[in-house]
Amino acid sequence: MDVFKTTILNMNNQIKKINLNHSFIFFLFCNIFSFIVFKLSNFNISSLICLILILIIGISHGSLDHEKGRKLFKIFNINSISIFYISYISISILIIAIWIFMPSISLIVFLLVASYHFGKEDTQFLINKVSIFIQLLFFFKGLLIILAPIFFNFDETVSIFKLILVDNENFYLTLDFIESNKILPILIILSTLSSIYLFLKEFNLKKFSIFLDYFSILILNYYLSPLVAFTIYFCFLHSVRHSMSLIYEIDSQDFTNGIKIFVKKAIPLTILTGIFCLIGLYLLNNNYDLNSSILKIIFIGLASLTFPHILLEYFLEKYEK
Repeated sequence: MDVFKTTILNMNNQIKKINLNHSFIFFLFCNIFSFIVFKLSNFNISSLICLILILIIGISHGSLDHEKGRKLFKIFNINSISIFYISYISISILIIAIWIFMPSISLIVFLLVASYHFGKEDTQFLINKVSIFIQLLFFFKGLLIILAPIFFNFDETVSIFKLILVDNENFYLTLDFIESNKILPILIILSTLSSIYLFLKEFNLKKFSIFLDYFSILILNYYLSPLVAFTIYFCFLHSVRHSMSLIYEIDSQDFTNGIKIFVKKAIPLTILTGIFCLIGLYLLNNNYDLNSSILKIIFIGLASLTFPHILLEYFLEKYEK
């Protein structure tokens, strides 16, 4: 048992070290990239490039969900993996249907759930004991990813919301109220305080990744459009970090070999998801312009994948213990 605990402790320390290096590289990248954008006033990244990056890099961090599904079904003694695929796809389709009929409510729920998911996934590896209070801090920490584009690029963010079918007037009146009454800075301060608390709790040097990530998100949203800022965060911070933890689980002794195995396992579902997205883009493009269609695919599509992904993570985390 002691050997097992020592192995787990060594793995956790190694993951913390890898993630700290990743946060530092990502922070440097954000500064250099933002400086280039600032100096080149005509520089722009199209929504199509954002979609391609999300399909190739972003989606891949959830492309081992079928492997996790097998683990979960083993715990429940369910032999038919087809039940997992049917359940996963059905939840995704249900989310898309709910979004079409109730876009405002769906967006609000998605933003709240995404805040918690981003805060937890980007930070949990640094926290030894997770309480309800810590989970609340995860939510406020992840809320920065949602608040920063609204704070720095309010009008452009509202335009994106309108393009993804959200047309409820009360929703935008509430946003205007929050923006005009300086509620956004208060929420950002709460997010900042949550990062500070998580940073100081059981302090160690590897926790500097929390502040590197914090400033990276602010820099991205200050200099870049909401879509580009989100794409860079989602692909190169959130998804890469999650993928690295999966790679390390696959082969903790040989990271290069872990990457090879991960890529082989991730390719099938990544390609399948990409095909579905391209079909959706083709169908949407019959009624909407290309940019509007791409935004719908990115955000509504991500919502439809995020909910089953989070549910799977929750049940696996709960029952695997």
